[in-house]
Amino acid sequence: MDTDPTLAQQVANLHVRDLTPLQSPIELKQQLPLSLAAARTVTGAREAIRRVLYGHDRRLLVVIGPCSIHDPEAALDYARRLQRLQQALSSQLLIIMRVYLEKPRTTVGWRGLINDPHLDGSFDMHAGLTIARRLLLAINELGLPVATEMLDPISPQYLDDQISLATIGARTTEAQTHRALASGVSMPVGFKNGTDGGIEVAVNACVSAAAQHSFLGIDEQGRSAVVKTTGNPDGFVILRGGRNGPNYHPEYVVQAARLMREARRRPAVMIDCSHANAGGDYRRQEAVWHNVIEQVVSGPTPIVGMMVESNLVEGKQPLVADRSKLRYGVSLTDGCVGWETTELLLHEGHLALERAR
Repeated sequence: MDTDPTLAQQVANLHVRDLTPLQSPIELKQQLPLSLAAARTVTGAREAIRRVLYGHDRRLLVVIGPCSIHDPEAALDYARRLQRLQQALSSQLLIIMRVYLEKPRTTVGWRGLINDPHLDGSFDMHAGLTIARRLLLAINELGLPVATEMLDPISPQYLDDQISLATIGARTTEAQTHRALASGVSMPVGFKNGTDGGIEVAVNACVSAAAQHSFLGIDEQGRSAVVKTTGNPDGFVILRGGRNGPNYHPEYVVQAARLMREARRRPAVMIDCSHANAGGDYRRQEAVWHNVIEQVVSGPTPIVGMMVESNLVEGKQPLVADRSKLRYGVSLTDGCVGWETTELLLHEGHLALERAR
């Protein structure tokens, strides 16, 4: 067969600027191996989360932390503070730190620590994965488990042994790629309702993730591979509101539980206090938190947990060209409640649950 070596250059990769090889997952894991202390944190937390999901542990699962991580030093500062609260409030709350390393964007914008760790558009993902793994290891070694959103189907191979809880975002819950990915990960996975507020897509995602899948991915050596999964039975629904408003009120929780039962899934619902449930205003998270705590103490309810966007300092800030002007402990993406409010919410929730039980 006649071929022209220049023909491929005319028809392939026409909009690709560069292809930069990365180290393999096994190479990064060998550079930053999972320590015994971190392994104990992860395995213990995964089992505890499963017990909450299946009703064997009555504690409230709380995923709390920054909207996104851009400063590992500030993230570790936050983790140390949260770990002290975790110990003090563990009788009623199962606290997991929100450590989101990749950010979906509606159009364009900063895409998270893994993708752009230097905050300058250089997309040094080799450094991003290394920084992310080092940070996750440090947090787990404190005894504090972490939760993250799984956005890219490749990055979990580099970090999966550090994650106790995964979430799939509203923009990707309906995507076959992410449902298949969730079917193979080693931890429980929460699926957010769609951006339109539709709950059924999240329930369908739980059903899909519980089934076996085969999809294209990479192995630990970084080679292209067909990934064949067993299915992940530990899926649950996260209500985050939608275009028509919030959906944390009891009627929506009842609807989510009904849809899960009809799909032959055990009802387990988490409420995201932020996003559309807060109307895009981080300060309204407090009102959502108190409403949901009241639902839980009034019981019975399929609500198993809550998610809060919290940081050292409240609010958010723009990503400016002069990085030295970035304020310490302030979010670059969604606005967050500050540390003082974080402590108050967790203590108040703990006290309300303790009194009710």
